[in-house]
Amino acid sequence: MSYISDLSAKRTLVVGAGETGKAIAKYLESLGVKYSLFDENSSATDEIQILRAIPEGRIFDLAIISPGWRKDHFIVENLKSMGIKLISELDFAWLIKQELNPEQKWLAVTGTNGKTTTVQMLESIFSSAGVSGIACGNIGIPVIEAVTSENNFEYLVLELSSFQIEWSELPEYCGVAILNIAEDHIDWHGSFSDYASAKMKLLTKAKLAVLNLSDPEIILRSAGWEGRKVFFGLQTPQAGEIGLVEELIIDRAFVNSPEAAEVITELSEVLPTVPHNISNAMAAAALALSIGIPHPVVKLGIVNFKLDKHRLENIYSADGIDWVNDSKATNPHAASAALLSHLSNIWIAGGLAKGAKMDALIARTSGRIKAAIIIGKDGDVIMQALAKIAPEIPIYRVGGAKSAAELMDLVVSKALSVATTGDTVLLAPACASMDQFSSYVERGNLFTDSVLRLVAK
Repeated sequence: MSYISDLSAKRTLVVGAGETGKAIAKYLESLGVKYSLFDENSSATDEIQILRAIPEGRIFDLAIISPGWRKDHFIVENLKSMGIKLISELDFAWLIKQELNPEQKWLAVTGTNGKTTTVQMLESIFSSAGVSGIACGNIGIPVIEAVTSENNFEYLVLELSSFQIEWSELPEYCGVAILNIAEDHIDWHGSFSDYASAKMKLLTKAKLAVLNLSDPEIILRSAGWEGRKVFFGLQTPQAGEIGLVEELIIDRAFVNSPEAAEVITELSEVLPTVPHNISNAMAAAALALSIGIPHPVVKLGIVNFKLDKHRLENIYSADGIDWVNDSKATNPHAASAALLSHLSNIWIAGGLAKGAKMDALIARTSGRIKAAIIIGKDGDVIMQALAKIAPEIPIYRVGGAKSAAELMDLVVSKALSVATTGDTVLLAPACASMDQFSSYVERGNLFTDSVLRLVAK
């Protein structure tokens, strides 16, 4: 009996009712599978109430776990104790793919920052090359949707979070990219070491890896891996690497001989032309070259690519002041890249720090911060780091608003009173958004609305 037909006889629990959980439930429904969809009830005040919200465990044969649920979560532990088989959404999608489209190949991208941009760049290269492929996972559509699509994609490029990798055991990738590793999601993993280990686990499922030569954690943790390593970085490339020669991105990894080199693209054709985005382009190019896409087509895909909203998005400029929305900068590493992209920042920061520390961020970027406007639950963590490391930087704590929209109006008004010619007012919070906003998208949209209403009036 096939895995898919066997599902019809299983009573299945889908744990997590977000986009991924709903997509899995929709697929099960299409098969006629009996299932229940469960998520934590926000009105439940204690563990007993939440446990009661799950239908009786003994009636289930299988539980499919969505990303974000810790392995030691009491609900997960409870399901294990009942003897229910647990499988991650990624492993489930892989088993379905193996049956529906066994020739389909998977590529994967992970890292603390740059994942979304890199997979979107690769998708743009696919489009230029006429390759049947799509970006999915932690971006766009869930993996199960891509796997079961009528398009029968030849390639999937998966943006993978540390949560997804931690839960995953089955998928095999024809190539993976690990962009960087910096403090993030410490509250979920428990320690930086465990977080980094989850990222690096991706190597165990691939024979080729594209790795950031400038990231010491990646270099150290990949040292014992025996697969093919292709390094990228902002330096002159050695044989087997992708790097920079003057104003050109050069490939010395996917060429005919160790002495050969090929031009991928000019720096000016990677927009915005800032260091972290150039690194993203190198990683995307490496994965594309690894599956045989020619250099001129890779260049075309990079040239045609445009960043999503909420990523270094210049939303308004006047009087020598730029207003930039980088709401997607939800951790210190991403905020650092954004701050270093401009010379003089009125920095808007704060939210949920997820256990991350801010000292290294401030130490690296304080010379680019003219003033800081702080919001959010963990804003004090940023304020303390500023006071300790760069006490000369003015700090403005903004709060007390009745709504998220009103809060952002107060923030923009304060920024308008502080900024002068030559400044960039930069929303790069270094924190997640869910303490005051529904998502980083809402945070960025409200910032944009406030700027266009109060500044560009």
